[in-house]
Amino acid sequence: MTELITLCGDDCLKCPRYNAKTDEELSAVAELWYRIGWRESVLPAAEMRCGGCSPEKMCTYGLVECTALHNVEKCSVCSEFPCGRIDGLLERSKSYEKKCAEVCDDREMETLKAAFFNKEVNLRK
Repeated sequence: MTELITLCGDDCLKCPRYNAKTDEELSAVAELWYRIGWRESVLPAAEMRCGGCSPEKMCTYGLVECTALHNVEKCSVCSEFPCGRIDGLLERSKSYEKKCAEVCDDREMETLKAAFFNKEVNLRK
């Protein structure tokens, strides 16, 4: 099976935002992101489209800059892995998972777990 894992360990191919194609699907994702606290408001569908990760975009965990600084393609091949950035990323992810469990139904939680809460395993691939 093909995978598309981000530097921070997210699985794009399981992400509802990455997979949303219609405005209706994007609006549903926007509502979910707001409900779980990942956005301050429900954004318009056009603003929810996923453009993917790239070196030009700001990484909330600073991994794009860090991998460039260490001249590695991904964190798991870095001589400093796991580092403080990764430890912080995993802690932050655990707090997100807890919040999601409080506000999501079982289907939403299953989707979010597959996409975002297997970071530790994904980072080691």
